[in-house]
Amino acid sequence: AGEGSGPVPGDGTGPPDSERVLFPPTFSVSEIKNKQRRHFMFLRWKQQQRKAKLALKKKRRKEREALGDKAPPKAIPKTIENQRVYDETTVDPNDEEVAFDEATDEFAPYFNRQTVPKILITTSDRPRGRTVRFCEQLATVIPNSHVYYRRGLALKRIIPQCIARDFTDLIVINEDRKIPNGLVLSHLPDGPTAHFRMSSVRLRKEIKRKGKEPTEHVPEVILNNFTTRLGHSIGRMFAALFPHDPQFIGRQVATFHNQRDYIFFRFHRYIFKSEKKVGIQELGPRFTLKLRSLQKGTFDSKFGEYEWIHKRREMDTSRRKFHL
Repeated sequence: AGEGSGPVPGDGTGPPDSERVLFPPTFSVSEIKNKQRRHFMFLRWKQQQRKAKLALKKKRRKEREALGDKAPPKAIPKTIENQRVYDETTVDPNDEEVAFDEATDEFAPYFNRQTVPKILITTSDRPRGRTVRFCEQLATVIPNSHVYYRRGLALKRIIPQCIARDFTDLIVINEDRKIPNGLVLSHLPDGPTAHFRMSSVRLRKEIKRKGKEPTEHVPEVILNNFTTRLGHSIGRMFAALFPHDPQFIGRQVATFHNQRDYIFFRFHRYIFKSEKKVGIQELGPRFTLKLRSLQKGTFDSKFGEYEWIHKRREMDTSRRKFHL
């Protein structure tokens, strides 16, 4: 079997378990030279770890059952989310300063019901088929949205035309190598403009066990974990894309879920099977966004004033620090 080979522990050819020499505590499986033996010992070590973990779990469950109501509360597992570094810009719902800012910001007319969302969805120059299909499916998710093709027009020329035609928001889908990889969201007429990196795009036909085509009912909107001042602004941008009064008869929900500064978008239809059970179907499309920058005013790549820019080397020093 090669140099250094010999009887493999536990295969019947070596000494019995009672006579086997135990490894010292500092011994590492990686020090075993023979590849077959090293692989076998690693699998055996993993199996022992699983058995020990399962035995400890059973022991704790029996102890809790024996104590009954006197059992101590279950320990909360440590995760990156609940070990998050505190951010001083975290929004307090009762903060008067935040309430005043929201009452006077660019989205105030929408939340005061003075404007009705009207969205223009466009693409980068010469889009490929996948990007075009994604835009068409996104238009079925966002009510009162219209898809137009760029035809070589610069965004600076498109924005005044959108404002003249009473559009409240502009969405631009960028692509690279035939794959959608960026999203620019600009609130009109005064901004702000957010630039996102887009990934994990799945069209409807690529989603397993998807439901039927979405209806024209206005969906409900769920915004999760947008807790900081920056996250609050991004959440208000997404909320301003949808009309105020959802049509619950359609049972459709658009979800923007922020987790570790990645924004996951899902579109579902739900049904109440009983008082306790709810069934959901994903309708698609789905995608993930990562905020790159937030710019004051409408899109201006040269002279625009940026409120926030993601700088990896400076901002991503800790895995437990998040900005949204």
